[in-house]
Amino acid sequence: MRREEKKTTRRLTVSALLAALGVVLLLLGSFVQVLDLSMAAIASLLVVFAVIEIGGKYPMLIYAVTSVLSLLLLPVKTAALIYFVFAGYYPILKAVLEGRLTKPLAWLLKVAILCAAVALGLLGAGKLLLMDLSWIFANWWFLLCLLPVFVLYDIALTRLISAYLGKWRARLHVPDLR
Repeated sequence: MRREEKKTTRRLTVSALLAALGVVLLLLGSFVQVLDLSMAAIASLLVVFAVIEIGGKYPMLIYAVTSVLSLLLLPVKTAALIYFVFAGYYPILKAVLEGRLTKPLAWLLKVAILCAAVALGLLGAGKLLLMDLSWIFANWWFLLCLLPVFVLYDIALTRLISAYLGKWRARLHVPDLR
């Protein structure tokens, strides 16, 4: 087997393992419903790892496979929906925006995308589940409560990425997947 084929096989294998682990984490959030938001955030760390270590199309594949499988297989879909609507692709979005834009513009776009994702997710869930969501939009403070949580998530994600790149990566002896 050629060297490039081995690397591609290794990337695909690691991606499949990360997607499977993501579904398991979301399943834990499905069983213990208090953990649904936390498990979606933890599952997004698997996409962070893929962005850093694998790159290319693989982080999007991990997000897509984890989203589809968790939406199809989980008994309670709240964690899967949170992952699908925002948490799963956010690490990819964060890397792209922070790599190409100034900090204020990146923050503005991240908040705007969060608001759009929440609105679309709620509308989609409301249509699928035939729920009346007027209470959410009537209570504008819902989004105001969500924004500090998002800011803390983004800051925590940045610090975890820095810690991984600074200390943990060398200690874990992660093989070269790029």
